[in-house]
Amino acid sequence: MITIVEANSKKLLREFVNFPFALYKNHPYWVPPLINDELDTFDKTKNPAFTSAEAYFYLAYQDNKVVGRIATIINWDEVNNQQKKKVRFGWWDVIDDIEVTKALLEKVYELGKKNNLEYVEGPMGFSNLDKVGVLTEGFDEIGSMITWYNYSYYAVHLERLGYVKEKEYLENRFPFSNVKTEFFVKPNELIKRRYQLTALNFTNTKDIMPYVDKMFDLFNASYASLSSFVAITDVQKEYFKKKYISFINPEYIKFVMDKDDNMVAFSIVMPSFSEALQKAKGKLFPFGFYHLLKAKKESKDVLFYLIGIDPEYQSKGVTAIIFNEYYTTFKEKGIQNCIRTPELEDNHAIHNMWKHFDPVTFKRRRTYKRDLKE
Repeated sequence: MITIVEANSKKLLREFVNFPFALYKNHPYWVPPLINDELDTFDKTKNPAFTSAEAYFYLAYQDNKVVGRIATIINWDEVNNQQKKKVRFGWWDVIDDIEVTKALLEKVYELGKKNNLEYVEGPMGFSNLDKVGVLTEGFDEIGSMITWYNYSYYAVHLERLGYVKEKEYLENRFPFSNVKTEFFVKPNELIKRRYQLTALNFTNTKDIMPYVDKMFDLFNASYASLSSFVAITDVQKEYFKKKYISFINPEYIKFVMDKDDNMVAFSIVMPSFSEALQKAKGKLFPFGFYHLLKAKKESKDVLFYLIGIDPEYQSKGVTAIIFNEYYTTFKEKGIQNCIRTPELEDNHAIHNMWKHFDPVTFKRRRTYKRDLKE
């Protein structure tokens, strides 16, 4: 018998966070989150996503043992401002038993129908800066701190339950040795002169902070045209500023400014923390912090986390400035592999940016959709 229980206490939320640690114990490719960070994500007093969203967390039990979990989410900005009558689900993990998946998803349907919503989509988080998608290819590749890993049966469960693909995401990589400077060194100088642009580089995190709000404003403007995009609010900006910026090497954040000190482009790259997080096993202490700090300083793999260009400057070659700055930084640090985080398959503009470096798609993931009327 399967029993579904709402994780509505600190004890149950900790069980919710800990379940994947049992499901993927000693798995070579699963990258565990930091437990306290996950708990903060689900804390309504700490995560500003709850100012525009509501979420409920559920555990599935069988024989007094946790066998699955799911978060049910409504992003009210998405529903009210974009008229997308959607209920989301995320943080979904389950044993290979479709009946457990079915029982968990019933809680998603309940929330959706209660609020007169029309369809379900997932897995996805509260916003565009959360993890997204079920892995469908690349099960023998290590995950990252900004993606979910899952077993191959996850997609099988959803498809057997009548779900269809909604969005496809690609993860690509290329060796740094593939980078051909002729595609950006000379264009970089031409673009700077033509549009009177300047690149900003940093060596200290505190010097970045005055620019972060501008960066998120530009992020909202850059991605507004994508059908899946929900803008980041002012309160969320502060949250993400504290949560992510300190994790990132300051020299891996690049801004491009115009003559009036307006930001026209930005890029954030992160060192790969995958192996460090595996060693940390969900905890910063006693040794997790050491492993993360070591990776921050020494990792030879980098993840291109975010890139944004003002719509007025798109297709004007501004990426040449960004690539030129990173080339100098990466060469000094001996970077070996460049990894791009999930990008929508139909975002052709972003794919065209990288085509000269011969990237290879090594993972695919997707969100799935099902009408609530079924």
